[in-house]
Amino acid sequence: MSIPFQSDRFSTLTWLALAALTLTTFSIGEAGLAGQFTMLSLLAIAFFKGQMVANYFMGLRYAGWLWRGIILGYFLTVGGLIAVAYLIGLK
Repeated sequence: MSIPFQSDRFSTLTWLALAALTLTTFSIGEAGLAGQFTMLSLLAIAFFKGQMVANYFMGLRYAGWLWRGIILGYFLTVGGLIAVAYLIGLK
């Protein structure tokens, strides 16, 4: 299977988006924001970043649905367990 050419510009824009999302999460942490909405927002950003890395830098978007499903399941499982642990800790 041949992988289509991915332009340097696209890779750079993807990297810039990842850097911007990282700065966003860092800023939220430095601001001392807390709460369920903040935690869910941070998890959503982490999930989105993980998918971007897997799809664009690891080449997963060219893989079969099985591998994509495995990685998606992994991200959802880990994120879900973190959310459950956080919510249990609030009690």
